[in-house]
Amino acid sequence: MDFLVEMRLADSARPASPEAGIVLIEQYVAPTLEACTKLQEEKTILAGGPLSGAIALSCVVRAASTRELDGILGSLPLWSLMETTVTPLTTFEDRLGAVRPWAERLKAQQG
Repeated sequence: MDFLVEMRLADSARPASPEAGIVLIEQYVAPTLEACTKLQEEKTILAGGPLSGAIALSCVVRAASTRELDGILGSLPLWSLMETTVTPLTTFEDRLGAVRPWAERLKAQQG
């Protein structure tokens, strides 16, 4: 199953000093970007990437289940500092299969 994952640095995690910024980059941001590069190479991240001008990511992740997705996201060093939104995605074919019967029911109601 594919999931749209949007992650943005929580306000509470913003560095308050240059030293804290260095720690954020070296211990969280850079290792997360390296991990995401590997996940992309493994075809776990199908599309997307870091958002320009922000400490944020937006990507499509392929996982067999929400539990697997939780493991993937939880393995990212930056995850605990991020506000994360996950949207399950369906396929175009599955959605088409769902809307065609709906159209037929609406036609039947017309008369």
